[in-house]
Amino acid sequence: VQLQASGGGLVQPGGSLRLSCAASGFTLDYYAIGWFRQAPGKEREGVACISSSGGITVYADSVKGRFTISKDNGKNTVYLQMNSLKSADTAVYHCATDLKSRCITPMRYWGKGTQVTVSS
Repeated sequence: VQLQASGGGLVQPGGSLRLSCAASGFTLDYYAIGWFRQAPGKEREGVACISSSGGITVYADSVKGRFTISKDNGKNTVYLQMNSLKSADTAVYHCATDLKSRCITPMRYWGKGTQVTVSS
């Protein structure tokens, strides 16, 4: 089971980024994937999660209406579209799975993160 997050970078406040989480060693058709983030000096925070079918998505209150999680089973990849970014969104973003169809925590399998920095 491997997960690789990518797509992070430096963006100005109000800007957008799309993160990708490429899965290998298993197929996303059957499993939920979550995005998490951790800022320096802060606890890890759940950001969004998508069920195996894609029919259920959940978001942290802090990102509702700005972030959208989606999946492309054909590419075995989950995306996190982040719009209207704020400095408070600055963090290392990770994707994870517990190899379950529903979004549950804690998740056992984690990929390396990608840094998102929102700054002018």
